[in-house]
Amino acid sequence: MFAKRTNWNLAPNRLSEALAARRVAGKAVVDLTVSNPTKCGFVYDGPAILSALSNPAALSYEPNPRGLESARRAVAGYYADHGENVAVEDIFITTSTSEAYTYIFRTLCDPGDEFLIPSPSYPLFDFLADIQDVSLARYPLIYDHGWQIDFHALEQAITPRTCGIIVVHPNNPTGHFTKQGEIEKLNVICSARGLAIIADEVFLDFSFGNDRPQSFAENAGALTFTLSGLSKISGLPQMKAAWMIVNGPKKLKAESLARLEVVADTFLSMNAPVQLAMPALLAQGRTFQQQVSVRAQANLKELDRQLAGQVACVRLDLEGGWYAVLQLPANCSGEELALAILNEKGVYVHPGHYYDFASDRFLVLSLLARVADFTQGVTEILGFAR
Repeated sequence: MFAKRTNWNLAPNRLSEALAARRVAGKAVVDLTVSNPTKCGFVYDGPAILSALSNPAALSYEPNPRGLESARRAVAGYYADHGENVAVEDIFITTSTSEAYTYIFRTLCDPGDEFLIPSPSYPLFDFLADIQDVSLARYPLIYDHGWQIDFHALEQAITPRTCGIIVVHPNNPTGHFTKQGEIEKLNVICSARGLAIIADEVFLDFSFGNDRPQSFAENAGALTFTLSGLSKISGLPQMKAAWMIVNGPKKLKAESLARLEVVADTFLSMNAPVQLAMPALLAQGRTFQQQVSVRAQANLKELDRQLAGQVACVRLDLEGGWYAVLQLPANCSGEELALAILNEKGVYVHPGHYYDFASDRFLVLSLLARVADFTQGVTEILGFAR
């Protein structure tokens, strides 16, 4: 009765069972996995947001497969504010970056075709690919006082069925940005082999450096699809508004835009009120990002302070994003420690294998957690990891 593509193992793992049992028992949980910004105590301009959603123009239906022009102009303006030139006609508004991946997979891939994804990375890719009958192959990221792409392994992973390479910029959860030299190498590989680049930039604005790194949006060295949205930029995941930008060699770009328009026109999934509100919702990003920066920097400072008092654990270098990665001692299992600390101390943290780390010696900590919770959680973790 059911499709093989949805034959996932849906049984809860030990950590999720322990978390559910603790919550059923009414016991407190210090959550160091939190990723929903609307539940983290950040302040939003509620009146401005609600006012933007009450535009009378939303009473009129104007179907456009690429999205309302006003919404696309707002997105182009966001890039212009960062010194990047994006044409309105190269933008598609979608309900999420997940939907954008769906459009791209449907445009580029036949059943069984492949995309390369980084490892470590976010586990959602597996589900997105399964649903679209796309296979995934991993290319490793190497850590040596910072992360970098293993290009030898990447090229070895390419097969005749490979359609493209996914780059997360910055990566989730490692927090490193793709460097200019790496972008140039990706362009050479992809243009020579007829591959596309998907650049997932949802965390691009969250840099721990002085400047926001350059977007892939202007990349013309290979067919490139750049994805982002309001979920992270403005901390508004409930608005379900994202976009993709198409760039690359002229002929490939034109063919992609034409095919994507048919795919998007088939669904016309984006609603009018949120599209009309896009200028105001994007403007919310400034104050939201400032709050996240203050929170993340405070949590990183506290983590480093506590790490300085011990020698068992090490924080891996990061450049941006919402997460920190903690490397555990050689004799310590991330999953076993996560279970123990949840059961005994009520601290909930993700082991690294959730993100496809090569070993089970890592924990991933959310920097969005309230500072008091983060401080308590780190104290308990380091106490167990000695």
